[in-house]
Amino acid sequence: MARYTGPKTKIARKFHEPIYGADKYFEHKNYPPGQHGQARKRSKLSEYGMQLQEKQKAKYTYGILERQFRKLFHAAARRKGITGQNLMKLIESRLDNVVYRLGIAPSRAAARQLVNHRHILVNGQICNIPSALLVPGDIVAVRERSKSLEIVTNSLAGRNNTYSWLEWDANLMSGKFMNYPEREEIPETINEQAIVELYSK
Repeated sequence: MARYTGPKTKIARKFHEPIYGADKYFEHKNYPPGQHGQARKRSKLSEYGMQLQEKQKAKYTYGILERQFRKLFHAAARRKGITGQNLMKLIESRLDNVVYRLGIAPSRAAARQLVNHRHILVNGQICNIPSALLVPGDIVAVRERSKSLEIVTNSLAGRNNTYSWLEWDANLMSGKFMNYPEREEIPETINEQAIVELYSK
């Protein structure tokens, strides 16, 4: 399956929440998509259905394909601590997500494109792998010749979110990945325990 590039509002309506951020179309129609979306009485989801939905929500939110997601889960399971929380920490440490969280890009999809097109440096070296996992202490910066890109300057101009596990230097256009975030610091409304239960079957 290729990465999803279709209508984002349709996916947000499927999960009953704006998983891609503020969306005026979702606010206008916040019920499931389809001809009978508003009138249809959906049967209660089974336990498996709920677990699958949480996994799909996480994949769509972070733009991760099934194979990558499964690898992250197995890596999280091998670590000490709670597997679900480890999974969220690893997902948050992906380069494309950190670029988005720092405010360099307006969305995770835009962040992936910036990384793919070699506009981002990690510890002074070009890194064009969006799924690269960062470790505490890594420095993520905008390449010198890319600092004037319209998408970067516009995104940074509207930057208003700050996260405790990231440190941003506006003068150098670089940020430091300080540490893995605690689960309560991550704003995404994902039930990671349901995902663990799904993969543990």
